[in-house]
This record gives sequence, structure tokens and C-alpha cells, in this order.
Amino acid sequence: ITLAAPLSAQDRPVLVELFTSQGCSSCPPADAFLHELAKRDDVIALALHVDYWDYIGWKDSFAKPEYTARQRAYAKVSNRRMVYTPQMIINGTDHVVGTRPMDVKDLIKKHRGDVAQVTLTAQEHQGKLKISASAAAGGKATVRLFRYRPEETVAIKRGENAGRSISYSHIVTSVTVVADWDMRQPLDIEVPLNGDLPAVVVIQRNSFGPVEAVARVD
Repeated sequence: ITLAAPLSAQDRPVLVELFTSQGCSSCPPADAFLHELAKRDDVIALALHVDYWDYIGWKDSFAKPEYTARQRAYAKVSNRRMVYTPQMIINGTDHVVGTRPMDVKDLIKKHRGDVAQVTLTAQEHQGKLKISASAAAGGKATVRLFRYRPEETVAIKRGENAGRSISYSHIVTSVTVVADWDMRQPLDIEVPLNGDLPAVVVIQRNSFGPVEAVARVD
């Protein structure tokens, strides 16, 4: 499991987070679109299943309260009063309805032109993940490790999607804060990497601000 040399602005992938729910009737088109995005080399796609639709008849088997909390934190930072599904957040800053593919693709293209301020490398060795990063400017950032399941199909028996079997992609199973980073100094840490699920390292300014760097650990 390796990530090669530090990424240039042109090579750096864009993080797309989809907030979705098995109990949301408007979500399946966004879930299908995430499959398409996940195939792109220039995108890292993650699906975070929220739990606030569980009460309408179907409990989402992938949902966790912390994913709902993450979405609400994004809303608070951007002064938004409500959260909704399906929502996509692009590189931590741009919010868009997940069923608007052209808008999402335009935002990905915009972020592909961002100037890289952080270089990031990640390498797994004997059950540990070595994360190294350096920044062009100071500030505070949070380093998180996301683990995800590449794909799973769920037969939904109740609720708005009752009777449907829906295929989900890049389903987040855990999010762990592995470091709070003072960007004035280089980052060099090792963290446990248990199990064989793929992982993504995300460095985000001010916890829920812009994504400064992201790396796959396949």
C-alpha cells in the first residue's frame, strides 16, 4: 500500500463526500453517480451515511451518528441552517446537491486548478501507516484516516426505498482523527492500520475547512 511522490496541483485528487441515506428516496441517483466518480483517478469519492432518516421506516445499515455530526459541522462552518440528503461537499468547501452531475463535475474541475499548499505522502508497512506532510504556510489542520468498503448491495425492505436493491460505493466505515497538525512544522507520524479495508488520509484546515491534501491508501 503506497502513495508515490508528493502530488502537484495537477495530479492532486479532489475529495468528494456524499452524505446519503438508504431511507432517502431521492438518494439512489446520487449513490449511482458516486460509483461513476469513484472510477476517476482525479477524484477520491466517499459515501457517509447519515442517521436522521432512520425514523421514517428503515434503519440505514451503514449510518453512524458521527457522519451526521460531520455534515452538521460543515453546515455550521458555512452558516447553513439545514442539512439534507443527497448532499456532496467538494474539497471541504463547496456544497452541492448530489443529483446535479454537471454542477459537481464543474466544481471538481474548479478544484483541480487549486494551487497545492501541502504535500502529502502515505505508506503502509507491516500494519502501520506512515504519514508525512509539509505546508507552504502556517495554520492549524486536522489529519483524519477514513476507512471504507468499496461496494455493497443492500436489499431495502421498508421505508421510502422499500423493495429496491441498491448498490453503494466507497462506504465509509470509520473516521479517526490521527493528528492535530501545526502546519508550521513538518508532519511525520505512524498510526496503526488494522484490517484490509482501503483507506484515505485527509488533511483539512481548521478541522472542517478546506481540504489541503488527500491521499488514497489502497
